Amino acid sequence: MLRIEHLSKTFNGHTINERKALNDINLTLNDGDFVTVIGGNGAGKSTLLNMIAGVYPMDSGKIILDDIDISLMPQSKRARYIGRVFQDPMMGTAADMQIEENLALARRRGSKRGLAWEVSEAERQQYRQLLRSLDLHLEDRLTQQVGLLSGGQRQALTLLMATLIKPSLLLLDEHTAALDPKTAAKVLELTESLVKTHHLTTLMITHNMKDAIRLGNRLIMMHEGRIIFEADGPTKSNLTVEALLEKFESASGQQLSNDRMLLV
Repeated sequence: MLRIEHLSKTFNGHTINERKALNDINLTLNDGDFVTVIGGNGAGKSTLLNMIAGVYPMDSGKIILDDIDISLMPQSKRARYIGRVFQDPMMGTAADMQIEENLALARRRGSKRGLAWEVSEAERQQYRQLLRSLDLHLEDRLTQQVGLLSGGQRQALTLLMATLIKPSLLLLDEHTAALDPKTAAKVLELTESLVKTHHLTTLMITHNMKDAIRLGNRLIMMHEGRIIFEADGPTKSNLTVEALLEKFESASGQQLSNDRMLLV
């Protein structure tokens, strides 16, 4: 489903601020894989997702998604294949538009835009049913502006929008990091449900080691732009936070210094 070959990215090349963000990354995701990604600050996690989404041009390498070479494809065209939820709840929705209008935008992703923009009653009923499944009491607030929703409600809505038309790949960039623990748990529960229901191939960055171990069928650890550890199947199931820290120290030659990861 996703194949990354020898992907590299350097920012501010040939300057005093040069930084190697990704260093010869090779990664393959099979159909339905749910891969959690962990690593310290500056490990290259978000850069990896941004490169897949087309935010930055690559220095070298190749990205193949669903047998399509998207390496040189602009971000706007990749959006028809990729669903994404950001860390900031404000980024995934149009705050000044109504809930039903945001959902309608998501439903029309990748299709030609005509003059018939109005949300039909059939669509409206579908949106009510989908929102009811969130259990956040949004099904009767279709005409409310999204900017008035809480952060957790917006993230849940963004998840729904990202999966309304099944994407070839779902990218989750620490999408619960800005939420309180109770709301984060609710959004993760919804994430698991949507990924399982729609059999979504998913790449999820998290700072929470327990979540990284518990969720998905594969785990990768990054450090200084490289993948330094991978686990799946029984190996992943039997991991502990302590074992992950040991793996990090063994592979990187240093102790993990990301406070957020050490506190969970």
